[in-house]
Amino acid sequence: MTDYITFGILCFTTFFTIINPLGVMPIFMTMTREMEKEDRNLTAKKAILASFITLVVFAFSGQILFNFFGISVNSFRVVGGIIFFLMGMDMLQARLGTVKVKPEEIKAYVSDISITPLAIPMITGPGAITNAIVLMEDAKEIEFKLVLLVAILIVFAITLVILLSATKIIKLLGTTGNNVLMRLMGLIIMVIAIEFFLSGFKPIIQDILA
Repeated sequence: MTDYITFGILCFTTFFTIINPLGVMPIFMTMTREMEKEDRNLTAKKAILASFITLVVFAFSGQILFNFFGISVNSFRVVGGIIFFLMGMDMLQARLGTVKVKPEEIKAYVSDISITPLAIPMITGPGAITNAIVLMEDAKEIEFKLVLLVAILIVFAITLVILLSATKIIKLLGTTGNNVLMRLMGLIIMVIAIEFFLSGFKPIIQDILA
């Protein structure tokens, strides 16, 4: 039981920090500022659904992709660790490492932004996809796979609540509060990145030495 809880906490922490709903929130508000409240809420729901489906598909098809391209899981962990570390560096400096939407482009997106760029790659980006594939590979038993899916579902449920309440949260936190939270999550994701990198790099070195 302890193993399930530990794995669940790891899954939740990594996905929450990588997806970073508090970082997505201000950009979401900017991109949907010309929408009515009902349309904005519908856009958020469609984006979360598309993100969840995309992440689950990649999580379960990851091993197939590995076999097709001849990629080892350890190599993927090393690359994933590097990606997470760079993301953490941006977050630690309170920079939003997400899609940058120019003011003149917002009107072009506002008609239907739920799939691209909101769901992909703002919510479900390379970091989240890499994390899903690696953690699904680590989940050898069906119980661990279920724990992973539940953790993903909880993170997306929280993200949906945050997006639906974005106006109130932004006013409550303010710029300073948002930056503090982003730096804290950036520090956490950098620590996780080191663990991912070492867990993949160590077996590669052992194979080379052997």
